[in-house]
Amino acid sequence: MTTAHEPSSHNDAKQTGLRLERRGAVALITIDNPPANTWHEASLTALEQHIDALNADPEIQALVIVGAGEKFFSAGADLKRFSEGGKPAALEMATRFGRAFEALAAYRGVSIAAINGYAMGGGLECALACDIRVIERQAQLALPEARVGLLPCAGGTQHLPWLVGEGWAKRMILCGERIDAERALAIGLVEEVVDTGTALETALALAATSTQQSPEALARCKRLIMNARHQDLPSGYRMERELFLELFDTDAPTEGIGAFLDKREPRWHSDSMRRGEGS
Repeated sequence: MTTAHEPSSHNDAKQTGLRLERRGAVALITIDNPPANTWHEASLTALEQHIDALNADPEIQALVIVGAGEKFFSAGADLKRFSEGGKPAALEMATRFGRAFEALAAYRGVSIAAINGYAMGGGLECALACDIRVIERQAQLALPEARVGLLPCAGGTQHLPWLVGEGWAKRMILCGERIDAERALAIGLVEEVVDTGTALETALALAATSTQQSPEALARCKRLIMNARHQDLPSGYRMERELFLELFDTDAPTEGIGAFLDKREPRWHSDSMRRGEGS
């Protein structure tokens, strides 16, 4: 498997439909499976493996995902996989989708979807598994699975209501409503709308700002935010204090506060990143 320190080889990218490269402390994954950047077994397995590798790489602190070309971020699953294989194939695909996007949602750093075109079905679910979504103004989003007798099986029914509320989640899933970029921004599905052709640039710049944060603090903050979805408020308060104190078992507070007082940029250390990773 290609590491985060080098671009994916041409053969690997062609087989998996994913290209992985490193841009400083930011990893970039490009969904490259023309014509619509659909997901298949190999690409989903590769995504899970890439996330595992990035979690283990202390030099990488953020991840951006984008679609190849100008029309599609990702159109989701290739429906032929379901029509030709029946229930066994459906089980295989659902399992791989779940493992891949759950790994993406649990990535220790900041993940940003650069939605540069249509994001449909599993394509939108990929973006939903990311922490932040930047969308180009021509892009459109939908979870249309019910129109073909299916349902979102890669986290869509779980992530979407948390972002947009139950009402809009039902409009998109139960009514099959397709929304444009401005509507997505208005309902909280994305965080920023940008001009055509600029989502990747914007996402990379945003990812770069996240690399200035303490990786130990960032990982714990992300854990607290995600846990708020299924944890009662008093438990969340306790966990927040516990993880705050846990930071003092690392060098993050010493370095961060010292840098602030010295009026310099902090120097986050790779060894302390490894200690913070599993928190």
